[in-house]
Amino acid sequence: MTKQRMWTVLSALMVAALIVSGCVASQPAAPAGDTASAPATGGESAAAPAEGSAAQIPDIVEGKYNVAFVYVGPHDDGGWSQAHDVGRQYVEENLENVHTAYIENVAEGADAEQVIRSLARKGFDVIFTTSFGFMDASEMVAEEFPDVDIIHISGFKSNGANFGNLMGAMEDMKYLAGMLAGSRAKVDGNPRLGYIATFPIPEELRLGNAFALGVQKTCPECTIDVRWIYTWHDPILEKEAAASLFDSGVQVVMTGADTPAPAEAAPEGKWGITYDYKGNCTVDACLTSMYWNWGPVYADIVERSRNGEYVGGSEYFDADSGALGLYGFMEGETPQPGVEGLPEEDLQLIRDTLAKMLAGEFTRFDVFKGPITDNQGNLVLAEGVSLEQADLDGFAQFGSPCKTCMYWWNENITAELPALE
Repeated sequence: MTKQRMWTVLSALMVAALIVSGCVASQPAAPAGDTASAPATGGESAAAPAEGSAAQIPDIVEGKYNVAFVYVGPHDDGGWSQAHDVGRQYVEENLENVHTAYIENVAEGADAEQVIRSLARKGFDVIFTTSFGFMDASEMVAEEFPDVDIIHISGFKSNGANFGNLMGAMEDMKYLAGMLAGSRAKVDGNPRLGYIATFPIPEELRLGNAFALGVQKTCPECTIDVRWIYTWHDPILEKEAAASLFDSGVQVVMTGADTPAPAEAAPEGKWGITYDYKGNCTVDACLTSMYWNWGPVYADIVERSRNGEYVGGSEYFDADSGALGLYGFMEGETPQPGVEGLPEEDLQLIRDTLAKMLAGEFTRFDVFKGPITDNQGNLVLAEGVSLEQADLDGFAQFGSPCKTCMYWWNENITAELPALE
């Protein structure tokens, strides 16, 4: 299967195409389908609609370095896109003479290509495209506009010039969250856990497997079921998937999607683990959240771009970057109620492993170090052998040069592998 066909298939799996809307900095977006000018703020001119689209393309600010962000969901989704928007605000507040803007609810595929091209034509100097399915569109537009730096979050493509990919080792935090979830399930006397997965891409299997490996550390007898929802952001569908897992008997549900649904759907005495955004672990049933701190990473790239030093390649950061967090365990944070009563030896294992991660002494390659066995009884990695970066990123079925690859489930996951075609 070609990479282009891969995205055609994945796009077709979307539950519904998101309505595209746009906004400038903190100004509100125009209503969906309304191509009238959005309100102007701070003396800026109103945004113009993208050609053939309902999206409103924000204006640049003359005399400033202009940076745009493209989001697959709402900027305030309580998850992935909101974490990126907090990063955008950090850039605006901490770099001099920089103007930022964003477009939200951009559907993957043709809509994304149109929006990214319109931003480049408008004169933005840097464009961050923040969803896996924006990869091919970002690549095409970068080729057309060599003076615009386009950075795609996740994915694997780059051109060695103005187009690069950026991702962090969230598998570090998912591994720690797995330790916590396993400990909680063991104490509660229910060894069944659940995982809400989005699309059958390497990232989702990588993060699910990292969680599963962490669970094994504190609860070797625990098992994990999986629910696929084929969307990044659908609060209703996510909550239904979480409820389905809880109803089936699981004790803790972890998510790869964007909303706080697992914690919100958790019945009394059960637990959810949220994802992406530090501020979404707000109810007592939230055991923890694995979150991003994109601001310093974005600011560094913008400064390199402005200085003519940015070269589009693959940048993949670990926990020692300061850009990853496990809520309740980072400096200054209070553990959630669900942490109370867990064995001290389990909590110390989490704290010690986190400390090693923050010191750069434990990385994603330590998370995925053998022995690892899949749920078919096959030895994935021998003792002491680690996956390589291509393995973390790739499926051989999609043409990746990976050797071991990521198309396997750890031995404590009871689900079948997802179909790739």
